Amino acid sequence: MSGGGAAVTVSQPPLALLADAGLEVPVLGGGRVRHVNLDVAASAPALAVVAEQVTRVLPYYASVHRGTGYPSQQTTALVDQARAVVARHVGARDDDLVVFTRNTTDALNLLARAVPGDTVVLDIEHHANLLPWRQGARRVVAGRRTIAETLDALDAELGRCPAAMLTVTGASNVTGEVLPIADLADLAHSHGARLAVDGAQLLPHRRIDVTALGVDYLAFSGHKAYAPYGAGALVGRGDWLDAAPPHLFGGGAVESVGIDDVSWKTGPDRHEAGTPNVIGIVALARALVELERLGDDARAAHEHALTEHLHAGLVAQHGVRVIRGFDDIDDRLGIATIELERGSIGLLAAALGAEHGISVRAGRFCAHPLFDRLATRSNGLRASLGAGTSVDDIDRFLFALGALIADGPAHAYDRAPAGWCPRVDDRPAPAFDLG
Repeated sequence: MSGGGAAVTVSQPPLALLADAGLEVPVLGGGRVRHVNLDVAASAPALAVVAEQVTRVLPYYASVHRGTGYPSQQTTALVDQARAVVARHVGARDDDLVVFTRNTTDALNLLARAVPGDTVVLDIEHHANLLPWRQGARRVVAGRRTIAETLDALDAELGRCPAAMLTVTGASNVTGEVLPIADLADLAHSHGARLAVDGAQLLPHRRIDVTALGVDYLAFSGHKAYAPYGAGALVGRGDWLDAAPPHLFGGGAVESVGIDDVSWKTGPDRHEAGTPNVIGIVALARALVELERLGDDARAAHEHALTEHLHAGLVAQHGVRVIRGFDDIDDRLGIATIELERGSIGLLAAALGAEHGISVRAGRFCAHPLFDRLATRSNGLRASLGAGTSVDDIDRFLFALGALIADGPAHAYDRAPAGWCPRVDDRPAPAFDLG
């Protein structure tokens, strides 16, 4: 049953071979069900080929650079190769830098310290692309009801007072709406500013070519791109990055050190002090290669069909409102955030997980200014899909959502500081032994 959604025909998920494929989870009252992961926008599961690559690499793990042993030489070569893979995947210019970071938040904090002037930012941003700019001169523009009006507002703000940077999300993590990156790049450049893009949501679903689009800086995370091993990247023009203070102070970032002075390197090494996350970097590069192999068109077609099916099913639900940011953007990723006319979103999300084995997310999604402007209630529920999602996943969610809205949970829950929890939770926990 689809909960009111129209029938849909799509191919098998291009990324059916995920590390969590076939995972069964316990539900209240006993029994197990196949897990439905509709929280992909928060963290995507690892690709099976990525996990396999990590297993192959682990025996050779060693410190990078200057090591004379065979494992160290192979590890250094892997990191260098990964840097080239990332540059190729995003269409980097010959003189762009690829700096490996922990995640998108880390990358944008690095970039925020490098900008020599004001930064203009929209209020629609994830906190990762909103908070780092508070360190310097930041001007926030509120989004309008249409992207056309929002572009006009940005044009006016950039014209009112010079800015060095315009920074935007590639796609909203609340609504899934995809912003017109090329238009934003043209707008920024027409005022002598550069464009930075938070690609955390967009890159795992769409190819981003920084050269073709005119993007000056791109930040993204492996954990949203099917490589959840703790690595991300900042790709972009080297002049500001070479002139900026090192992101971290430590070994590997220096040419020489005295008691009272230090000579810092330029290039990626300047911002990658310490031992890098070799495994995360290799995993990120392997995931990007696999996405390329699967093909942009196949993934886009699969996700588009499921996105339309998800939204059609939500529109048919009683007592549900789908949150939208712009009236004139129809291009969106597989993300839908809803609010209820009545009832608790937190309780609904908890029951979806505990009683139906369906993972979603409740809250304001680290985008408080946007959510507070668009929503009428304090919290929303977000369902997000990826290239491994199936029609059955969407149908199970829509059916369970409709049943819970109509009849309520089948079990009792208590509201704790951490959120709603089953009053009696009889689900056995996995036997993870950490010693």
